[in-house]
Amino acid sequence: MKVSRDQAARNREKVVDAASRLFRARGLEGVGIGEVMRECGLTHGGFYNQFNSKEALAAEACAASLATSAQRWRGLAEAAGQGDAPAAIADNYLSPRNRDAPETGCALIALAPDAARRGGDLAHAFCHGFEELAAILEQAGPEMNRQDALARMAQMVGAMALARGVGDPVLSDEILAATRHALGLSA
Repeated sequence: MKVSRDQAARNREKVVDAASRLFRARGLEGVGIGEVMRECGLTHGGFYNQFNSKEALAAEACAASLATSAQRWRGLAEAAGQGDAPAAIADNYLSPRNRDAPETGCALIALAPDAARRGGDLAHAFCHGFEELAAILEQAGPEMNRQDALARMAQMVGAMALARGVGDPVLSDEILAATRHALGLSA
């Protein structure tokens, strides 16, 4: 059955959204095309009408996920105001809520290893998204410069990756609290 262009565009968006959630939750290797398509209520065969490969989908899902993070960070910065924006972004990022919901969290943690290994369009989308987030953080406060923004991002992303990975809830909370303290946030 032939679908309209509008329906095809909606289907593509559903596939990208589902892949973005699943890839953030389990990484590229932990998710198959069939699972992504089932999540959308579409057939596996329909995938190749929309994408050339899993790598093409991964790049688009990465870009979409990081664009969503950028939008969230801009909203946090705007709501906090110029002086408190870097703290508001870090406070939100280093929360147990973010730690406990990788499928809706930052793609940087889940996709960094895949971007490094696979390169190509995924690495390009990853780098572009990272640069956009760093620029938002840099512009978020008068005391921030590029070096400070990059260091803060490394602390935030590294802390969240460790907090998710240690498998010990007490240690996980300690990692988040220690990083929040190092960044001058309240515990």
